[in-house]
Amino acid sequence: MRRYGLRDDQWERIKDFLPGQDGHRGVTAVDNRLFVEAVLYRYRAGVPWRDLPERFGDWKNTHRRFSRWARAGVWKSLFKHLADDADNEYAMIDSTIVRAHQHSAGALKKTALTKRSGVAKAD
Repeated sequence: MRRYGLRDDQWERIKDFLPGQDGHRGVTAVDNRLFVEAVLYRYRAGVPWRDLPERFGDWKNTHRRFSRWARAGVWKSLFKHLADDADNEYAMIDSTIVRAHQHSAGALKKTALTKRSGVAKAD
């Protein structure tokens, strides 16, 4: 399997939710899987559209198709489908992801310091 590529089981979960299939209105897509892998590669590797490897085809066409799918809500419905049937076996949250607000760090508030110092003076 190529790096950033979809496994067969992952592809099976999403392929029926993508446009461009036989029987759908419009043009039949040449290779939806290659296109989805190009989008995954672009976001996982953090490269600009222009720097997509040639194996994914022309970057302009890939970007244009990505934008069309975004406007049509394809990505939103796909993510909703995946979220509804999530495999949370490996989900984890730690402090590198979730930041605490500064007030939850355990420091005493200024008003608390004032009251305590006032109490100490009265004794």
